[in-house]
Amino acid sequence: MKIEILGTGCSKCKELEINAKKAVAQIDGFHEVRKVEDIIEIMKFNVVSTPALVIDGIVKSTGKLLTTEEILEIIK
Repeated sequence: MKIEILGTGCSKCKELEINAKKAVAQIDGFHEVRKVEDIIEIMKFNVVSTPALVIDGIVKSTGKLLTTEEILEIIK
């Protein structure tokens, strides 16, 4: 599973990345967590507000700081 955190470096974006890594640590398998800060790459996802959570190329959340538990529910 490829998880991408879209954001330009704000505190919420950084915290979402931390929460995503915590969620991945609680499940089995290999999962990549990648932070995307390049605005051109972010625009390719048609995301208007950050932070955004993208799983396997599909935008799952935008403009919201998800908790570790919320991310676990999304990725299960």
